[in-house]
Amino acid sequence: MRRLLSGLIAAGVALALSACQSKEPTNPAGELPDVPSGTTNLAGAADPKLAGEPVDPRLVAGNTRFALNLFGRLARAEPANNVFISPASVSIALAMTYNGADGTTKDSMASVLGLDGMSLDEVNRANLVLLSNLAYADPKVRLAIANSLWAKQGMPFYDDFLARNRESFGAEVRNLDFGDPNSVKVINDWVSNNTNDRIKNILDMIPDGAILYLVNAIWFKGTWTEEFDKADTRDRPFTLASGAQKSVPMMSQDRRFAYHEEPGFQAVSLPYGSRRFSMYVFLPAGNSSLGSFVSTLTPENWNRWMAAFDSSKGTVALPRFKIEYKTLLNDPLVALGMGVAFSMYQADFRKMLPVSPEANAYISRVIHQSFVEVNEEGTEAAAATVVEIGVTSAPPQGFTMVVDRPFFVAIRDNVSGTILFMGTINDPQP
Repeated sequence: MRRLLSGLIAAGVALALSACQSKEPTNPAGELPDVPSGTTNLAGAADPKLAGEPVDPRLVAGNTRFALNLFGRLARAEPANNVFISPASVSIALAMTYNGADGTTKDSMASVLGLDGMSLDEVNRANLVLLSNLAYADPKVRLAIANSLWAKQGMPFYDDFLARNRESFGAEVRNLDFGDPNSVKVINDWVSNNTNDRIKNILDMIPDGAILYLVNAIWFKGTWTEEFDKADTRDRPFTLASGAQKSVPMMSQDRRFAYHEEPGFQAVSLPYGSRRFSMYVFLPAGNSSLGSFVSTLTPENWNRWMAAFDSSKGTVALPRFKIEYKTLLNDPLVALGMGVAFSMYQADFRKMLPVSPEANAYISRVIHQSFVEVNEEGTEAAAATVVEIGVTSAPPQGFTMVVDRPFFVAIRDNVSGTILFMGTINDPQP
């Protein structure tokens, strides 16, 4: 289970990354749960009684599959750019949204998120156990996961929907006047406070049709189990995909590592703290490419690789790096099969609030923003996901038809289907 959870952290949570001195995230709404020193709050979701309970393997498998599928889409769309995401953040935000879905919308979300075969209660329970395990995972690693729902004042959201998100995800639920220009700042400040100020201004505006924001914020700060010695850091050439070279500060270590090698790549595991969390670094072979490696990122391969790491003596040189990334996830999620949830008139979120032909709720935007910094001491990483729920009017009722040019007519028996008369009218007044 430890190795499987490490795989989940590496692929699904994607949080293996940098240490710097700054203030820790806080929960501006309230009290922090009693968690081990060095570990920050999960906004009330962490339950110490559940911390030792095994995480439902169906959720682990679903999160891993979703993580690899989503990342693959993004990486293939931007082959020359840095892409860094927290699939866990996206999964949690969409899982909260899933609590309001029904019908084909619920089915499509379950398929994309890898929740097939699990009841809603099982999904929520599994997420609560996962969050509790992460909260109490390693006192030497700081991990904060916070969730919130920001509801437009006056919207009649169902109590059951809000309660499930409070109880299973520790979500703060707040009403907000979306017409107030300051509302954007309120949500952005919450995200910033819960990501050590690493994720700022994730939300640019609140459109007229928006009625709800489901937000996840995640922050990780881990010190390497065995830190890199700064004295061993040297500027070395780094070859870009274009073939051009640039000089970068390259950290170096010579010791025993958890290591795996195949014809297409080399891979090493760099642990944090008490080794509960690790960064997995995959280096494609010289005769291959990063794009070719990404195409092999399947759940089957990932699980096989995770099981194949073994202790080996060697030298690892890794560049220091710092990346900020922001993207709109609408298109990748639609491409993965969640299109109906984004459809203004076909989305079904009737378990979220009352819907009618005059007002239908749908996902209007999924925004993701991330940060990572890796240096000799360790890694700091942060990410946030915002799911924006919009409401729309019904399709236009009625139409206008002006028959002011040649036309066709038919007279038909609608029981038998027999066409009695038909013709083209080029001049109605010959």
